[in-house]
Order: sequence, then C-alpha cells, then structure tokens
Amino acid sequence: MKEQLEARMNELKAELESGRQMIQELDEKRTNLGYTLTRISGAIQVLEELVAGEAESVQA
Repeated sequence: MKEQLEARMNELKAELESGRQMIQELDEKRTNLGYTLTRISGAIQVLEELVAGEAESVQA
C-alpha cells in the first residue's frame, strides 16, 4: 500500500511540475504577444499619420 501511495505522489509531483512549466511558457508567450501588439499598434499609428499628412499636402 505504501508503495502505491508513493507512486501516486510521484505522479502528482510530476504533473504539478509539468503544469508549472506550462504556465511559465504561456506567461512568456503572453508577454511576447503584448510586445508584438504594441509594435503593431505603433506602426499603424505612424502609417495613419503619414496618410493624413499626404492627404493634407494634396489638398494644399
């Protein structure tokens, strides 16, 4: 009986570690995605300003 309990405990410890690693990987991916979205947003803003500037120079 003790061997079964120890075996199950070891299985659960392995699952716990695996879950912790998955959370860490997901956190890193979320952070990287946030940076990517910020860069994309900035690029869109720059392009919108360039388009607006072109429209103003055409009207002038």
